[in-house]
Amino acid sequence: MSEPFLIGDNMTGGYGRGPDILHNCTISVNKGEIAVIVGPNGAGKSTAMKATFGMLNVRSGAVRLDGEDITKLSPQERVMKGMGFVPQVRNIFPSMTVEENLEMGAYIRSDDYRETMEQVYDLFPILRDKRFQAAGELSGGQRQQVAVGRALMTKPKVLLLDEPTAGVSPVVMDELFDRIIEVSRTGIPILMVEQNAKQALEIADRAYVLVQGANAHTGTGKDLLADPEVRRSFLGG
Repeated sequence: MSEPFLIGDNMTGGYGRGPDILHNCTISVNKGEIAVIVGPNGAGKSTAMKATFGMLNVRSGAVRLDGEDITKLSPQERVMKGMGFVPQVRNIFPSMTVEENLEMGAYIRSDDYRETMEQVYDLFPILRDKRFQAAGELSGGQRQQVAVGRALMTKPKVLLLDEPTAGVSPVVMDELFDRIIEVSRTGIPILMVEQNAKQALEIADRAYVLVQGANAHTGTGKDLLADPEVRRSFLGG
């Protein structure tokens, strides 16, 4: 059986010289998949994702992208290898227009990126309508679309989303999930951390429940939604 396209394999580590937050944690995503990481507050969900992106020390274990060991690479080098990352906060340039934000996403490219920008506008039509408006003036959900769109401008091989629906209304959350599914259908594997566990598991091909920085449950989204222990512990019954 071939290895997943992106895998953080048995990762143990933490920030700087601080204590370990992750303990033999494994997360991965394959081409054509949406993989989600859920769990209680403080479980290490975002930390696990940041570890795959090179934002903390992995003291043991490894991160591999398309079979290549990238454990020692910086986040910037991982972007050049094809990783797109959308952080939860401070993920847009508020004083720049929507279009300028998207252009910033193409900074690593030397080719003509206009076709990619049109693809982003097709995915997120509201951004086309507001392309000359300052991104900081947009709603929370629209700003998230700008952030995802900017990451897509790098033409990533895999996309990492850290709580993309944080702080938005249920209606906007549903719309963002619909857009995420559309991005996945373009062929880009998506690894996503989500607080809205039930909704995230409903769209997940692969899912991980973390507890105290370690894998507690792994399976398909449907499997975990149907698991009585997962429902009782994390989904409110």
